Amino acid sequence: MEALIPVINKLQDVFNTVGADIIQLPQIVVVGTQSSGKSSVLESLVGRDILPRGTGIVTRRPLILQLVHIDPEDRRKSNEENESKKNGRLYRGIDGEEWGKFLHTKNKIYTDFEEIRKEIEAETDRISGDNKGISDEPIHLKIFSPHVVNLTLVDLPGITKVPVGDQPKDIELQIRELIFKYISNPNSIILAVTAANTDMATSEALKVAREVDPDGRRTLAVVTKLDLMDAGTDAMDVLMGRVIPVKLGIIGVVNRSQLDINQKKLVADAIRDEYAFLQKKYPSLANRNGTKYLARTLNRLLMHHIRDCLPELKTRINVLAAQYQSLLNSYGEPVEDKSATLLQLITKFAAEYCHTIEGTAKYIETAELCGGARICYIFHETFGRTLESVDPLGGLTTIDVLTAIRNATGPRPALFVPEVSFELLVKRQVKRLEEPSLRCVELVHEEMQRIIQHCSNYSTQELLRFPKLHDAIVEVVTSLLRKRLPVTNEMVHNLVAIELAYINTKHPDFADACGLMNNNIEEQRRNRMRDLPSAVPRDKAAASGSQSGPVSEQQDGGTGNWRGMLRKGEDGAPSDRTTIQPPLPASPQKGHAVNLLDVPVPVSRKLSAREQRDCEVIERLIKSYFLIVRKNIQDSVPKAVMHFLVNHVKDCLQSELVGQLYKTSLLNDLLTESEDMAQRRNEAADMLKALQKASQVIAEIRETHLW
Repeated sequence: MEALIPVINKLQDVFNTVGADIIQLPQIVVVGTQSSGKSSVLESLVGRDILPRGTGIVTRRPLILQLVHIDPEDRRKSNEENESKKNGRLYRGIDGEEWGKFLHTKNKIYTDFEEIRKEIEAETDRISGDNKGISDEPIHLKIFSPHVVNLTLVDLPGITKVPVGDQPKDIELQIRELIFKYISNPNSIILAVTAANTDMATSEALKVAREVDPDGRRTLAVVTKLDLMDAGTDAMDVLMGRVIPVKLGIIGVVNRSQLDINQKKLVADAIRDEYAFLQKKYPSLANRNGTKYLARTLNRLLMHHIRDCLPELKTRINVLAAQYQSLLNSYGEPVEDKSATLLQLITKFAAEYCHTIEGTAKYIETAELCGGARICYIFHETFGRTLESVDPLGGLTTIDVLTAIRNATGPRPALFVPEVSFELLVKRQVKRLEEPSLRCVELVHEEMQRIIQHCSNYSTQELLRFPKLHDAIVEVVTSLLRKRLPVTNEMVHNLVAIELAYINTKHPDFADACGLMNNNIEEQRRNRMRDLPSAVPRDKAAASGSQSGPVSEQQDGGTGNWRGMLRKGEDGAPSDRTTIQPPLPASPQKGHAVNLLDVPVPVSRKLSAREQRDCEVIERLIKSYFLIVRKNIQDSVPKAVMHFLVNHVKDCLQSELVGQLYKTSLLNDLLTESEDMAQRRNEAADMLKALQKASQVIAEIRETHLW
């Protein structure tokens, strides 16, 4: 199981090659306040001075430190093989038994650990600047040594409260967010560092650890500076877990003092002094504390943690591999046969456009109606309801009706309402159906324009590779729709013009309505006759009410004609309906000429019974005939739009695209990829390759029974 940590290191290397942080690998995250001894703990684990030193905030970027244990025997064998085979191996050309490598310096080897420290400082200043600011971009460092155990550690900036010097005012918030970014990883182990000469109950490191790990299942506490406690006190209760219990344990260590560091005291000497101190001060706990015990504990915890995380890690890698494979497929392969590719893309777009109209597209929109479904909604909901909301008598007043009747009679008083007044008024009302009909054409045209974008976004993503081809297809389809729009509008205009050209008063539905109204008027006449006072003889009243009957009947040819409804009745008592009535002309003053063309201002008066009856009959006839025409328009306009616009575009789209775009002279220009498409394809390919390699690494673990 010891080999599990190198496997994780190998996975880390795999993902470092593509600069990706999409997989949360198991690692140990070191957190603590400034000057709590974090850096000293890390250097004790490494056995070398590698970290920058100074006052205030020194660690200003995450340092991902991978410790790789190498066996001296394996190293000697490898050197012998290198000398004999002269091929590049892991340890070729390296002087010394310990060395380091940075990710950002590629294959450069550092055998001088002072150079490693300076490189960390230089790389920190390069990204974070020299104003004590911080950055979340990590530094990757690998240390190869026979004196370390396999570990992966992350050193983070120390928790601070007050900005110092020219630090940002929100430095505390920045550091806190950076810490939580790493400790929120469920695959990480939190190493909470606290100084022994501070109150354990107020430990900031344990506080932030509990926020993401309330059960303490992945938190290990380290108490530093045991030798700096006040005289007469010790850390026995703290180390025994009596003050703050920690599930993974509490380990005490002794750090090098600043004087030791200044005097270049070796880490190995400091570890020997630490062991002597623990034997003297805490003899019963000496074997469960100290740097060496901490290293072994971290190694053991990390191995068990890796073993527990591997199943989920394997699943995550497989899912990501499938996603990146799909993404890479969407980017497509580099074009070899441009002619075939162009024809294929054109054909696919035309097919998807037609399928979207027919409702058989592969990608069905769920957020809103689109394509054929929206066209259907426009026909039967938007257009249908708009027509139904048109009032048959809208914009037509009683004054308009009466004026039309009078104007149609000319200079002679009429015995019945002239037919020309009805035609004049009903045409005026039918004309109002033209505007919503043309608006229906416009809405369908807009939807067919929207289908182009729908196909580009959801159905034929390959077009996104070739922006010039995409723009050309959009232009061709838009031009085709634009050419069909006036043709369709003309047809819809003609549908209304046809209705206006001939008012068919013999229409079966209209004749039935006339007959029904005839019966109603006859019934009203009988009721009036029944209500006459007894002083008036009914036969005389009947004769008076039917003086014009024979003439009307001869001219109308029966009660089926709408003019037959007007053959009954006479002027009677005034009703409640009102209309205009010119006042009596004023007497001309002496010496002034009278202008007969002066029209007096209309005033209201009561309509006579005949006037009221004539207006009501005309209004009913207009309404009846208007409903017939509206029904025809509501049925014929969608049919015309489908034939002249929708179906025509469907039938001609493929041939139009091929005729306009499938030309040898346009191949190279149309199939030019977007600038970032090749880069995205390469990035996706590299990531997929890394994920596949990571999957192979995990498969090797199963084969070697490490898992």
